[in-house]
Amino acid sequence: MNVPVACQYRIEVSASPERIPQIRRILAAHLKYWGLDAHVMPVCSAVDELVGNVVDHVEGDKTCVVELRWTGRHLGASVSDRDRTLPRLHTSSPSRGGLSRVARLSDSWGTCATEEGKVIWFSRRVKEPQRVLSGPQVPQPPVREFKPLPLESVPAERFDAPALHVHAVR
Repeated sequence: MNVPVACQYRIEVSASPERIPQIRRILAAHLKYWGLDAHVMPVCSAVDELVGNVVDHVEGDKTCVVELRWTGRHLGASVSDRDRTLPRLHTSSPSRGGLSRVARLSDSWGTCATEEGKVIWFSRRVKEPQRVLSGPQVPQPPVREFKPLPLESVPAERFDAPALHVHAVR
């Protein structure tokens, strides 16, 4: 079954304690760019936990792949590594971290063995895939008219596509 993906981001990194804050900043930037500001903290916290598990529990090659997928309704994240040992939920206390924390921060989660190792994933429902506004919402006036710029005002050498039309809002 193919699931349509509106947005996707994938990064392969060597997991280390120093890389976790870098991965967090990269994922936060993508989520904000996609207009999913309300999901930054829970998604980044859960991915921190999963990458931290690679650092703490994987022997040898600590290369992992972190992936985000947003379909417009569901936001999925996964961390895969080359260790074939599937994780177990040791405690139900999210305050102790681990997979119980991932479970608390997500709507669903799971693990799956792969040919190369394993993947641990989680997902969150996106009720309204729109940018979260801070403060009172002020309605913006509608854009009334688009008028194309005269082609003479845009140097042709700036564009590769010959049939490009540039529009400006008045």
